[in-house]
Amino acid sequence: MPSLPAGRKLRQASSHKQAVAVVGAGIAGIAAAVRLAAQGHAVTVFEGRSSFGGKMHQFELPGGYRFDAGPSLFTLPGLVDELFRHAQRDPRDYFRYERLDPITQYFFADGTRLTAWADEEKFAREVEHKLGVPAAEVTRFLHGSRRAYEATAPTFLHKSLHRPQSYWSRDTLRAVAEMPRLGLLSTMHARHRQAFPQDARLVQLFDRFATYNGSDPYQAPATLSLIPHLEHGLGAYYPEGGIYSIASSLVRLAEELGVEFRYNEPVEQILTAGGRVTGLRTPQDVYDFGLVVSNMDVVPTYRRLLPQQPAPERTLAQPRSSSALIFYWGIAREFPELGLHNIFFSQDYRREFEAIFREQTVADDVTVYVNITSKHTPADAPPGHENWFVMVNVPHDQGQDWPALQQRARAAVLRRLNQALGLDVAPLIRAERSWTPPGIAADTSSFGGALYGSSSNTMLAAFLRHPNFSRKLDGLYFCGGSVHPGGGIPLCLLSARIVADLIN
Repeated sequence: MPSLPAGRKLRQASSHKQAVAVVGAGIAGIAAAVRLAAQGHAVTVFEGRSSFGGKMHQFELPGGYRFDAGPSLFTLPGLVDELFRHAQRDPRDYFRYERLDPITQYFFADGTRLTAWADEEKFAREVEHKLGVPAAEVTRFLHGSRRAYEATAPTFLHKSLHRPQSYWSRDTLRAVAEMPRLGLLSTMHARHRQAFPQDARLVQLFDRFATYNGSDPYQAPATLSLIPHLEHGLGAYYPEGGIYSIASSLVRLAEELGVEFRYNEPVEQILTAGGRVTGLRTPQDVYDFGLVVSNMDVVPTYRRLLPQQPAPERTLAQPRSSSALIFYWGIAREFPELGLHNIFFSQDYRREFEAIFREQTVADDVTVYVNITSKHTPADAPPGHENWFVMVNVPHDQGQDWPALQQRARAAVLRRLNQALGLDVAPLIRAERSWTPPGIAADTSSFGGALYGSSSNTMLAAFLRHPNFSRKLDGLYFCGGSVHPGGGIPLCLLSARIVADLIN
């Protein structure tokens, strides 16, 4: 392999640990860089775009509307704090957040409105008052969600599922003991319908948590009914300055630790020889590395960066998660009845998911999520205005006619919002941008624009995700939403921790 030209040699770690290249500056890649630098490695992050964050980036629309482009929900903030402490820093010197109360405003198709409070008992009383479901039944369900999470997370989220030693622990024994109650052979929807047979609205509310990893509650295993505990038990949070501050604060930390970020330098190929990684090639140069961490989706990692290597075809062929169609609207009015997180439910949830996962299209009646950060950061919109991040769950890109689907979905979104809010929203839109699955794929290298890599619609889905390491190439590792343990901010951060532990 050619050596680097004089003056272009990448730094060597002072502790004599190997230098590491990270492909992609998404949140998992940034977190992996922080951990590895704190462990004594010299780390270089190669990013094809002009800045960091991946899906977690920000932008402004004319008129003074700021938006977080991608993730909007923040749970398990301790995983971010942990990165600063790992680097022997005080998290509060870099990053602050507040616990949300209330968490979400729900608007049902029949006109019912319900507030999800942070306190479980208060939320249960709200459900009893608005929906007529006894508070004790709601509390019992949430306690079961907590028990399932606490039994399974230490094994199935915090460790590699692809190394035998992960299964020889007390945590694994606890998870096995809980298996009969996890509902592996049932679905989330069946679990929720059994828990709340008297009210389809509450079933719909808990079914929506399948979308947290891009899955279908009518197919996903009942095990995923542990997800509500993330919000209702552990809490939902808002970072000071918005979600983008997570990425920006961690990049600041990484740079302080000596991590080098090379923007506008996409990796063209991961170089290998003799069954191990030897370096990278970019349009600018060839670099020597014995350790490479790919934060790129595993499909383009193999197809584009490892074209000469046999790909794990069974893994790459796993069904994709859902994607999103997002409208960013500058709204010329304030809505006091809305909060940071707002859900406007469709009339027929089953039909909505059939359209996404079976027909690869968008239903005529859709559930709409509206995130309004100006509720907590007033500078995100002009006085008297709001910045609306309006999202609909849609299938990943398989060549559909997205301009037509976007137009149809926009009309459906406006119908749902107009009905729930009792006015015509369209005339209030002063600025607008959209992000479609093909756009998400192009901007973030997420295969098909799938937000969470593969779906979790079978009980074996967790075991079929790509591992955090290569079985065939020494020195090659993987982090991010397309590999174990999955997508979303917390799981991406956990994937970075797993990779750092494997390398260390």
